[in-house]
Amino acid sequence: MTASMSASFRAVLTAILLVSLAACASGGGLPTALSQRMDAKGVTLDRAQAIAIINQYRGTTGAPALTEDPTLDASADTLVLQYTQSGTQLPKPAGAVEVRYSAGYYNFAETFSGWRNSPADSAALTNASATRAGIAAHYDAGSPYGVYWVLVLG
Repeated sequence: MTASMSASFRAVLTAILLVSLAACASGGGLPTALSQRMDAKGVTLDRAQAIAIINQYRGTTGAPALTEDPTLDASADTLVLQYTQSGTQLPKPAGAVEVRYSAGYYNFAETFSGWRNSPADSAALTNASATRAGIAAHYDAGSPYGVYWVLVLG
């Protein structure tokens, strides 16, 4: 691990711990976007909290913060359903800067960790050209991976 990666990792870990401690202090346990299993009945992804976690990571690289975009959320919703049904990662939609796919991770903490630890995904997460984001998760009990994730950056 390089010194800069180590510093970035520590910064993200510190941010996650601070958010977790704040949630625990208020009696809420771990933040939903981090720990909530997406295969539980009636669960919805806390998109704002997931993007806030990504923004903490982006901040360690000097990339600007992302804002949640309802249009990109809708695009992510469509892509994640198609990804779940086909098992195929679809091309980047028009106007998107980056699209990240993941499958088999049951909560956002696992998904984010996978993206962060992949050089290509990490570069996409911290792409300074991106200023907006949409994210979606979908669970299908009959599918090979169970939970599917899509992040669209614009």
